[in-house]
Amino acid sequence: MILPEQDISVAEAEPNPMLSLLNDEQKQAVLATQGPLLVLAGAGTGKTRVLTTRIAHILLTKLAWPGEILAVTFTNKAAREMADRVSSLTGASQSLWMGTFHSIGAKIIRRHAEKLGLTSSFTILDEDDQLRLIKAILAEKNIDDKSLPPKLFLAIIQSWKDQGLTPAKVNNPGDTQAASGHAVSVYKAYQDRLRQLNATDFGDLILHMLTLFTEHQDVLQEYAKRFKYILVDEYQDTNVSQYLWLRLLASYHKNICCVGDDDQSIYSWRGAEVGNILRFERDYPDAKVVRLECNYRSTPHILAAASALIANNRGRLGKTLWTPVTEGDKIHLKSVWDEGEEARYVGEEVEQLQRKGTDLKQMAILVRAGFQTRAFEERFLTLGVPYRVIGGLRFYERAEIRDAVAYLRVIASPSDDLAFERIINTPKRGIGQATMQQLHTTARAINNSLYHATVHLLQTGALKGKLGQALDKFIQGCERWRSQIGVLPVSEITELVLEESGYRHMWQQEKSPEAAGRLENLKELARAIGEFENIGAFLEHVSLVTEAAGNNDSNDMVSLMTLHAAKGLEFDVIFLPGWEEGVFPHQRALDESGTKGLEEERRLAYVGITRARKRLFISHAANRRIYNQWQSSIPSRFIAEIPQEHVDKISGGLYNAPKPTQRAWQDEVASIMSASSKPAASEAKFSKGTRIFHQKFGYGRIQSVSGDHLEIEFEKAGHKKVLADFVEKA
Repeated sequence: MILPEQDISVAEAEPNPMLSLLNDEQKQAVLATQGPLLVLAGAGTGKTRVLTTRIAHILLTKLAWPGEILAVTFTNKAAREMADRVSSLTGASQSLWMGTFHSIGAKIIRRHAEKLGLTSSFTILDEDDQLRLIKAILAEKNIDDKSLPPKLFLAIIQSWKDQGLTPAKVNNPGDTQAASGHAVSVYKAYQDRLRQLNATDFGDLILHMLTLFTEHQDVLQEYAKRFKYILVDEYQDTNVSQYLWLRLLASYHKNICCVGDDDQSIYSWRGAEVGNILRFERDYPDAKVVRLECNYRSTPHILAAASALIANNRGRLGKTLWTPVTEGDKIHLKSVWDEGEEARYVGEEVEQLQRKGTDLKQMAILVRAGFQTRAFEERFLTLGVPYRVIGGLRFYERAEIRDAVAYLRVIASPSDDLAFERIINTPKRGIGQATMQQLHTTARAINNSLYHATVHLLQTGALKGKLGQALDKFIQGCERWRSQIGVLPVSEITELVLEESGYRHMWQQEKSPEAAGRLENLKELARAIGEFENIGAFLEHVSLVTEAAGNNDSNDMVSLMTLHAAKGLEFDVIFLPGWEEGVFPHQRALDESGTKGLEEERRLAYVGITRARKRLFISHAANRRIYNQWQSSIPSRFIAEIPQEHVDKISGGLYNAPKPTQRAWQDEVASIMSASSKPAASEAKFSKGTRIFHQKFGYGRIQSVSGDHLEIEFEKAGHKKVLADFVEKA
């Protein structure tokens, strides 16, 4: 146990002009320089200013030298911003220990590598190298990497490292049985192999520091004494391993300042533990807690809505945001029929705001899941509104979509060699470089495509064994799917391809965090293709969309991103679409984590709301199409948790005129949630047998009416399901 030296006396601080720029709470956080400090910094309350001013104050009052301060954050961008600000205030950032958890870890480990069985020149493996290493270990242990893929083991190992568990410390019965009981032995072999290679992975950069500090007290003494002041940004995002490391370092001086917001803890899926910030006062009984609640970003209605919503979470320390601003729009709430109408509504609002002088770069659409971006991307392309996808690829540029589209391209055109090469070994069919060379040589010899070269080699018996069987199965599948063109709807053909090719199963077996999102994107693709008459029309659309997106070089663009990617950003105008049960809160979060998952989803809603500076639009659809089947949706429970006095319900949806009490408002939302969708006016306007005209499909006659959905037999286009808004009486 480390015994502290005599307390450091605080010199009388000289008048500091920087302090005049802070409000009272911010000033408290800067001046509380002795002992543990927790700064609960709500969204938009100036936490970065507090952190940098606190460092500058410590230096200028000579409480510590630059090398005696440790400042840790999560991203290189945040570390650079903090360093620049401190440098502009004091000129001393170069000698500070300031950086990410991993960069600080690498620096310390290189200094003491020999104590960990490494040399100072160790390498840090990326994910591809990690997976190759695990795959080799599985082969040595005769573990089938198809039923137990390397990514499964990598995810388990990373989870254990996030919890500070070395192979010897994994003893929980649930953990020891992971991956059919193989995970622990693979973990041990993996760590042994890393040492032989003089390598680490990113998880080791924290885990090795824990080992270093717990097994070598002299090393712990050195750093715990060195760092008189420790400052941690985004403390709510720390995992168990990072939490333990910080506690060890703070065990001597105890001058640890953690800045964070328990209401913005949204990364549990990558190891973040909100309990770290919630237990701070138990860990440090003499801790001072300062709440930063004055928001300099958003309007009163936006902040009141966010505060009321998050107050429904039990696992929080509690704070209420407020603003000195006295004016601002209420939150615009809109109910729509389906995602198509939602995209049209958002597009119209974007165009109106742009005409009134709001730059496109000051608008953002935040979605819960990546598949939701497609409808907005296509709407913006139709309108000619420039947009960017932040933190991810555009819908048709995503790997799983490009793969699925490549299958459709080969079905539509067997001569498409580029598409053929993309999918011939996706999922794995044992096709190696030698086989591809054989196919190319044959294609040149017979002056035909790779597809026809494969058929030729199969017919001549040149491809035998498992390889021949795999390629024969692939070719037969393509022929079978091609034979269904004109027989089955294109959406059903797409479903057949994804299922029978094994492509969907490949992602279902994938254990990475991204796999579920990729499966959702494939569902959205099958839904999207149902809007087209045939595969050719869809492929032409994809080509045009991709070309149009690539030709846009404007800097003034609407931003599209997930709610997770939006943390730390702010815009004048925010659109929050898809606020329906099952979409947001996401059903998977509820199924896997119950109340804990619901509370994190609510924190995600809080993050979304507090990104808006001036205007906020929330929308939900009464219907969504899943697997090409229409399903009724009910509004998110989060809508009922927003006080009605802060909401402007836009006419034309499911909402009636504003009601006088919060209870009545909640009853109104509840009635919508419990009731099935009301018949639309189209039932009175259209009836079975009515002759209509559609701009794309021409003349036809209505076969049935269900709400706004019409089944029509067109004279030339055949049987279609369309929305009533797109047809008129002939």
